[in-house]
Amino acid sequence: MNNLMLDNKINIIALIPAAGIGRRMQSNCPKQYLKIAGKTIIEHTISLFIDNPRISKIVISLNNEDIYFNQLKIAKHLKIKTVIGGCNRSDSVLFGLNYLLDELSLNNCWVLIHDAVRPCLHKTDLNSIINFIDNDPNSCGGILSYPVRDTIKRSFKGKISISHTIERNDLWHALTPQFFPLELIKNCLTKALSKKAIITDEASALEYCGYYPKLLNGRFDNLKITKQEDLILAEFYLSRNI
Repeated sequence: MNNLMLDNKINIIALIPAAGIGRRMQSNCPKQYLKIAGKTIIEHTISLFIDNPRISKIVISLNNEDIYFNQLKIAKHLKIKTVIGGCNRSDSVLFGLNYLLDELSLNNCWVLIHDAVRPCLHKTDLNSIINFIDNDPNSCGGILSYPVRDTIKRSFKGKISISHTIERNDLWHALTPQFFPLELIKNCLTKALSKKAIITDEASALEYCGYYPKLLNGRFDNLKITKQEDLILAEFYLSRNI
């Protein structure tokens, strides 16, 4: 029996691609190392997975020139393993998946892929994902998401004038974590990248291969930090612990 199995429950691994340098933030360090609410963004992100007993390992894909992560106290946690990431998110995810399969010899488990700069993931959403996996282990997986609320406009190509309004029914915001059987997402991502398919998130690799991941309704406050104004909102959510 795999020594990472917990009470015969499905083995669940967290994979966090953190090799990006965050040019849009225009900061002196990669945005995942900016401090909010007393800790770096990536520490907030990782802590939720550390604290959940169902997450057996946390694999973090780092930039080859990263000088920050090993300075964090959290880097020494026994759950955490690090790998060198790639030039883009898809490569960083694939390198992490290969590490799980080739170096740790893990199979028959699930992987939760989560943005390093989504520090506001709530424990209720994480538990919902784990419950989904336990209740439907033979599925192809799914993503955390929420329905589009605002009116969506499409512009004319290359212009800033409105072409038409898009019907928002059945439109969802894709969030993370995105969660899949390990070998399935590895095979789909490998195939999609080899065919030079446009992969904007991990679910799109499964879509390319003919699968239909589930949409799991998540919280609106699970924001991705990309710009300065996001820092203020994320700090508010974290400091209020809501």
